[in-house]
Amino acid sequence: MLPFFFWAFVVGGSICVIGQLLMDVGKLTPAHTLSTLVVAGAVLDTIGLYEPLIDFAGAGATVPITSFGNALLHGAMEESEKHGIIGVLTGMFKVTSSGISAAIIFGFIGAVLFKPKG
Repeated sequence: MLPFFFWAFVVGGSICVIGQLLMDVGKLTPAHTLSTLVVAGAVLDTIGLYEPLIDFAGAGATVPITSFGNALLHGAMEESEKHGIIGVLTGMFKVTSSGISAAIIFGFIGAVLFKPKG
């Protein structure tokens, strides 16, 4: 069990280090870094590398933002097989809607409960 935690930490931390390097060395804005990591997750899934990474690292690969790109692609592909081009759009939202909803709801609660700086 301990090696599983170790590799989850290493893989998740590596993804975070890549994101931090994109901002510090590459001088990308947080929005550009976010978009880059989401696209990287989708590209890694397209070439068949993200699922083995999830099997190897578990939460180390599913928690960072790269897994959002993976989820978008999986939802789009799954629904496109059933419903064609409309399935591409609906599939992305079907798989990721709970995460998006949670982010909006908790962001709103945080904004109501806490006083902004400045």
